[in-house]
Amino acid sequence: MKATDDGGTHWRFLQAPPVPYPDNHNRVRIVAADDQHLYVTDGTEIRATRDQGKHWYAVGLAGAAAKRYVAKVVEFAGRSFALVTGDGGAANVYAGAAGAPVLTPAPGLRIEGENTGGDLSVRGGLQIVLDADHRAERYWTSHDGVAFATAPSPCPAGENASLGGVQDGQVTALCNSGPAVPQPGHMMRELWRARRFGGIFSGTAAAPNTGITLSFGAATAESATVAAEGGAAEFLHHTTDGGRTWSTTVLSEHGYGVADLAFPDNRIGVLVEGLPDAESGARLYRTTDGGRTWHPLALG
Repeated sequence: MKATDDGGTHWRFLQAPPVPYPDNHNRVRIVAADDQHLYVTDGTEIRATRDQGKHWYAVGLAGAAAKRYVAKVVEFAGRSFALVTGDGGAANVYAGAAGAPVLTPAPGLRIEGENTGGDLSVRGGLQIVLDADHRAERYWTSHDGVAFATAPSPCPAGENASLGGVQDGQVTALCNSGPAVPQPGHMMRELWRARRFGGIFSGTAAAPNTGITLSFGAATAESATVAAEGGAAEFLHHTTDGGRTWSTTVLSEHGYGVADLAFPDNRIGVLVEGLPDAESGARLYRTTDGGRTWHPLALG
């Protein structure tokens, strides 16, 4: 495992966590709260380190169903949060003090349904959105990771939100319809924004519908990127004017998907294309212009 402090110009080795590569095509995801505090999940288990990878420990989920999926892990305001879907017929958020060996269900941060999902975002404030069966969505915000306020859902009924964080006081979300709309391999999507944290969202012109949304990130209040896959190709849809106009780039034609699209700041962004066990392998891409252009990044 490698780490960088300068956007990918220089890399250093870290001790890898004791997590075997999953045999079910789940991705092993690494989340860095800062240069010392890291989390790793294979979708089933969570491991963490508080000393830059020198020592790793397991993070338990108290009372979680045996069959569940750890969709996302974040750290905010000295607390750890895990979004767990397929958790006994619900999506739950588990929380605890950063460094705690066990996370417990956060009271009220739950939605029930046969097909559950959601997202967490910590850029500019903690946001949590949970959805069930493409018909119900709940949304919360928090300034301190302890007290949560229920807020109007980012997306209209029947659509699911991907959170882009808060930039320049404005909150960004991508609203996605069902994956078979308007036809297989496509998805209707719009960029919706709120003028303040916890405020009411309003929509913009539709984004391109090519591909199924796999990941989403916003670099600024006006610049956002959608990673999508369809027809055995990966696409990046990008806007620089808040969704009024879009450009589309074919990232690859491997057909193995794109994940972990993120913008640590308003210029630098990263994403992972492919799978380590695929014939073409996996590659890390980086942008230094807010998502306009992307290039493979050598981990030298």
